Amino acid sequence: MTKYVFQPQAPVTVPVAGSDEQFPVRRVYCVGRNYAAHAREMGFDPDREPPFFFCKPADAVVPVVAGDTLELPYPAQTDNYHYEIELVVAIGKKGSDIPLEKAMNMSGDTPPVWT
Repeated sequence: MTKYVFQPQAPVTVPVAGSDEQFPVRRVYCVGRNYAAHAREMGFDPDREPPFFFCKPADAVVPVVAGDTLELPYPAQTDNYHYEIELVVAIGKKGSDIPLEKAMNMSGDTPPVWT
């Protein structure tokens, strides 16, 4: 049995739509500045500055049961808090350089996950 210095965090999971199953979250890939109106709100020119890509840790995912609300703490001095809702795509197969016409097949038997 492994002896930990402190108890590791439980795996992050999100509910699978139309199922009682949970999908384990390993990686969160994000695209920033991909919505022109929001880019303008933030002071960027979407015609001059392309979207950018970044990652978030799996524990940044906070699932909320449909119909419930969640209070998210943030620093008291925050004056420009931007909240968002995300669409999650669960990729169930390995691959790279997938042609567009085959991309939807990459989810395998995994139904969509919504947050």
